[in-house]
Amino acid sequence: MTKNGWRDGNRIVLLENGDTFFPAVFCAIKGARSRIILETFIWFEDSVGWRLREALLSAARRGVRIECLLDGYGTPKFSDAFAGDLVAAGVVLRFYDPRRRIFGMRTNVFRRMHRKIVVVDENVAFVGGINFSDEHMLNYGPQAKQDYALRLEGPIVEDISLYVESNLPRRDDVPRWRQGRQPPRDNTPPGDAQALFVWRDNNEHRADIERYYLRMLANARREVIIANAYFFPGYRLLHAMRNAARRGVRVKLIVQGEPDMPIVKVGARLLYHYLLKGGVSIYEYQPRPLHGKVALMDDRWATVGSSNLDPLSLSLNLEANVIINSRQFNQQLRDNLDRLIRCDCHQIDETNLPRRTWWKIGFSVLAFHFLRHFPAILGWLPAHTPHMTVVSTVQSALETGDRTRPGDSEVNS
Repeated sequence: MTKNGWRDGNRIVLLENGDTFFPAVFCAIKGARSRIILETFIWFEDSVGWRLREALLSAARRGVRIECLLDGYGTPKFSDAFAGDLVAAGVVLRFYDPRRRIFGMRTNVFRRMHRKIVVVDENVAFVGGINFSDEHMLNYGPQAKQDYALRLEGPIVEDISLYVESNLPRRDDVPRWRQGRQPPRDNTPPGDAQALFVWRDNNEHRADIERYYLRMLANARREVIIANAYFFPGYRLLHAMRNAARRGVRVKLIVQGEPDMPIVKVGARLLYHYLLKGGVSIYEYQPRPLHGKVALMDDRWATVGSSNLDPLSLSLNLEANVIINSRQFNQQLRDNLDRLIRCDCHQIDETNLPRRTWWKIGFSVLAFHFLRHFPAILGWLPAHTPHMTVVSTVQSALETGDRTRPGDSEVNS
């Protein structure tokens, strides 16, 4: 894979939570004519998961070719009742790097396929942080996740389509539908937004997403807002945030105040003193877990995707973001995040933080360096090449299936 360039003439819609994301995806699937490629970290057998199953099953039965790539850790094995009709209808289900449980525990915790992408007919694509599960719906309750995704039309869809197809294994028994680029149905650009598709893998694009964050912070002149669920970046990004604030840029950081995992809050709070002293404003989102991975700069730059700003996303996981250059989209995202700050966040200042003692400072330094170097520590352990398992019968992907090598960008060093 080579790096993509900026693409003009796109229409981009911000989708907030599953309440807007799922209907948009299901509508696109209902209108599919030739093919669907779906990648997701989580696909549960709950009400949302069954609705996705029925939408894909209906499309497959009318002749649409469908391939799904699911993470072997994030998505548990499917039941026979859930997967059987999909496989029988010709839907290709692949699990990325599945492994058997040891004493009931999953061992494939790291180096996950964390992307959330759907491409339909090369006409519309979805990219973001929302998984296919009930917990992304507001009616799920106090643990419903606040999250974002994009619906994209225009030339950027071709870049996304080429990318996801390049990651599918080459198999003689799985039909390859694309023998060349499909001509667009209409040459008229659907919108006026510029867009760039970027990804992180363990091959040639290890730091691409982080690099664009750093470039954004270096170029900021007035305001930066970063909303990120799992925030624990390295020194470079922390320094860039402080440097921007010291230049007079209003740098606002939104993190979890009611996290789905308590360690998330502990890790982020190790950084609060450092960022606050540098002039960064910090807000903790209170109503429920924040799962979003979005940011904006000044009045045109924005990004939405699957990548957190933590060691897993920045150093181990397979991620994908879209960067947008559009005044209209920037304002839409800004209005949304400003509303979160105003209505749903608690601002952190020095009075909110516990008094710093020498032993707490020492612990913070040690904890920070351990967490930051955790990916490198994992690198000392015996590595393996992830494989994909195809569900070729009604049985579970973890119990049977043909093993195939992933594409180059899926291979860990």
